[in-house]
Amino acid sequence: MTTLEQVEKLRERANVSFEEAKSALEESGGDLLDALILLERQGKTSGPESGGHYSGNNPPPENGGAAGEKKSGAEGFKNFIKGLGNLMLNLINRGNSNYLDAIHRGETKLSCPVTVLVILLICFFWVIVPLLVVGLFLGWRYRFRGDDLGRESINNVIEKAETAAEDLKNSVTSSK
Repeated sequence: MTTLEQVEKLRERANVSFEEAKSALEESGGDLLDALILLERQGKTSGPESGGHYSGNNPPPENGGAAGEKKSGAEGFKNFIKGLGNLMLNLINRGNSNYLDAIHRGETKLSCPVTVLVILLICFFWVIVPLLVVGLFLGWRYRFRGDDLGRESINNVIEKAETAAEDLKNSVTSSK
C-alpha cells in the first residue's frame, strides 16, 4: 500500500505527475527505488543528476548506462595507476634522500642511497647480506643518514648488531 508521503517524495524526485508517481509505486510494491527505475525505463524521468542510471535487482536499461559504467571503471583504474605511480615516485625520492654509510676505521668508505641498496638486496640478496655480516666481523660499521632513516633509534639497532658481532668475535678469538 502506497502512502501519500511516498507518492509526494517520488513526484518531487522524478518530476512526474501525481498519477504517474502513484501508478509506479503501486507497480513496484511501494518501493521508492524500484518506482524510480520503472519511471526511468518508461522514459518519464531522467537518471540521477550526477549521471548514470538508477539500479536495483533488475538489469540496467539497454540504451543505457553500460557505457557510463565502463567510463567510471576506466577512470577508477586510471586513478589507481596514478596513485600507484605517485607512491612509487615518493618512495624513490625518499630512498634517494637517505643513505647507508659504510665506515671503516672511523672513515666513511662508502655512501649508498637506500634506493640502490634496496635494488641490490632484491637482485643479489644472498650476496649482499653475507657481505654486510662479514663486514661487521672485519670492523666495518654501518649508519643510516637522512631525514627518514637517520634517526638514533634505527642506528641504535645497528649499533647493537655491531656490538654483538664484536662480542662474538672476541669470544672466539679469546678461546683459542
